[in-house]
Amino acid sequence: MKNSVLRQRLFKFLMLLAIYSLAGLVLAQGNSGQQGHDGDKDDEQEGQDHHHPHPQTSIMWINHLDLLPGDPSSVVTAFNAVSSGVGSGLSGLIIMSTTIGNTASGGGNKVVEKGLQVPPGFLITGVRVCYELSNARSFIDLIRLAQVQDPPSSAVVRQDDSTQQVNPGPVCVNSAPTTINPDLGAVRLDLRVNFGDTSDKIVVRAVALHLQEN
Repeated sequence: MKNSVLRQRLFKFLMLLAIYSLAGLVLAQGNSGQQGHDGDKDDEQEGQDHHHPHPQTSIMWINHLDLLPGDPSSVVTAFNAVSSGVGSGLSGLIIMSTTIGNTASGGGNKVVEKGLQVPPGFLITGVRVCYELSNARSFIDLIRLAQVQDPPSSAVVRQDDSTQQVNPGPVCVNSAPTTINPDLGAVRLDLRVNFGDTSDKIVVRAVALHLQEN
């Protein structure tokens, strides 16, 4: 009798052991399959990120006080940290002219100009100009970006936005979009000014470049 009871208990123990072992095996296989599936998702996501990158964009403020008159005989620049004499008087690059119109005394455009420094690996996609006018009859009428060629005997115009910026301001405006790769040559910024009266002033308060990761 005792032997019969022992055999029954041993049989139940072995059955339970087999059931627990089988359950553990199934659970382990399930986890392995899920991990493999998740790994596939990660690989797929990484592939998507690799094939569809999101280029970094940024805005970089440059030194607008470095803008030089293209023809000093007809365009005059000045700076007064106490008062610009326009609007609230906030300082900036003060642009004046000895003649009316947008043509310099020596011919060509009446501009202020500067060379641009761009971080490596970025494209120029536009320009932002912040300004104020003493009178709407004198304004910025062209934002130009030109790229020096190799050999440096000429510069190709890459951007010509001839929108007349006649809002008296103070205001910030963006040029039309463009795409310029500075790796191909130095880039210059020109702001052409158009004066209706020689007593007027244009104050450039800030200038920035819109950049995009190349």
